[in-house]
Amino acid sequence: MIELTIPDMTCGHCASTVKLICRLIDARAKVDVDVERRLVKIMSDQDSQDFAEALAVGGYPPAR
Repeated sequence: MIELTIPDMTCGHCASTVKLICRLIDARAKVDVDVERRLVKIMSDQDSQDFAEALAVGGYPPAR
């Protein structure tokens, strides 16, 4: 399980974009988004860094 905090994720549209970005990295990933906590949980065999880099490029950099 990969957990990333996304400080810039503030609404449903942001959450949809974050899910889309994650699924571009792994189409079979299970992605759960909690906008209130600004948290995304990803079940995938891909490396967490792949998701973090893609999210940063997409405008939603994870907190370090």
